[in-house]
Amino acid sequence: MGTFKGQVAIVGIGEVPTGRFPERSAIYCAVKAAQLAIADAGLHKDDIDTVIPTTALYNAKFNTDLVTGRIVEELGLRVRNNLQLFAGGATSAIMLKVAAGLISTGVSDAILFVHADKLGSGVSGQEGIDLFSTAGISKEWEVPYGLHYSAVAGLITQRTMYETATTAEQLASVCVSNRKWAQLNPLAMFRKPLSIEKVLNSKILSSPLHAYESNMLADGGAAFIVTSAQRARTLSERPAYLLGEGSRVTHFALSQEPDMTRFGYAAAAADAYAMAGLSPADIDLAELYDSYPIFQLIALEELGLCARGEAGSFVLAGHTWPGGKLPMTTNGGMLSQGHTGAGGGISILIEAARQLMGKAGERQVPNARFAIETATGGTYVDAHVTLLGNEIP
Repeated sequence: MGTFKGQVAIVGIGEVPTGRFPERSAIYCAVKAAQLAIADAGLHKDDIDTVIPTTALYNAKFNTDLVTGRIVEELGLRVRNNLQLFAGGATSAIMLKVAAGLISTGVSDAILFVHADKLGSGVSGQEGIDLFSTAGISKEWEVPYGLHYSAVAGLITQRTMYETATTAEQLASVCVSNRKWAQLNPLAMFRKPLSIEKVLNSKILSSPLHAYESNMLADGGAAFIVTSAQRARTLSERPAYLLGEGSRVTHFALSQEPDMTRFGYAAAAADAYAMAGLSPADIDLAELYDSYPIFQLIALEELGLCARGEAGSFVLAGHTWPGGKLPMTTNGGMLSQGHTGAGGGISILIEAARQLMGKAGERQVPNARFAIETATGGTYVDAHVTLLGNEIP
């Protein structure tokens, strides 16, 4: 396997608040986030030579506009390349891989990645439910029997609890951990305090999951800029270097996943650690994909950050909260910042870069050097593990 350790870096990030904003257009979200990222990088807009938006799910017409260069025109750019990338919730990892390839081969010098969607107010509640109920679920073998995303998460949660003795309180503590970080995040959709009791007293969605253990669809926009490591050092005091990446695709239909309590994270993590020259002991913060809380617990264990069966007690003890020994999903994740389609994972990646660049404000993790980030799409069909750092080991 080839390596791109330390060849490229994130130098600029931008996000708009996440929530439900009927008055705010999707193109506004995209352009505003892009402008913030360009300014944050200290670049002139003419320095951007490639624009890569990802898919917007709420509206096919807007998505076609993204494909055909609307962001380029709205920003007044003159670029060499405009293309769209989409891998569901795994889009963030794919973006970084493509960036490494384009930059290391000289095809591009500075790439602007953009996401915008309006899943909170751009579609009705029922349309949002319909969109996410069966997208990426086998129409022949699973949908007819009632499988939908909440049920998928319920099955995975139930099996993992059985195999690892994870308790309902431990599962709920993941939501509390995320909410504690969201309370420090001015961009987050949900910032009111949350307790384990409140989580467990909320209604059941798909047993054993409660309402507060589910992500919420939202409007949002995010952007980031990647350039070569050499150039990054002239732009930023602390760029977020891409150090390692590992990926595994294991299934399409959940029924074909050999182990829904592990997925491909251990193998993907081994590749990422080997490329970066790091180990779990080096990790200062974990930005873990969190459409439902069970996936953060699975990741903690499969990435080697906790022993099998111990992630739940680790989170319940407060170790992932602000001030804890392993800060986790420090923007609040999709459980508290909000789920904006592909943007949910992109926001987690941006948060990893934000922390490493020392730009996280009130929630800044002191002395953070190395971050691990996960991403997955569909019915958790793939496992992507990314290692970032503000220094190259």
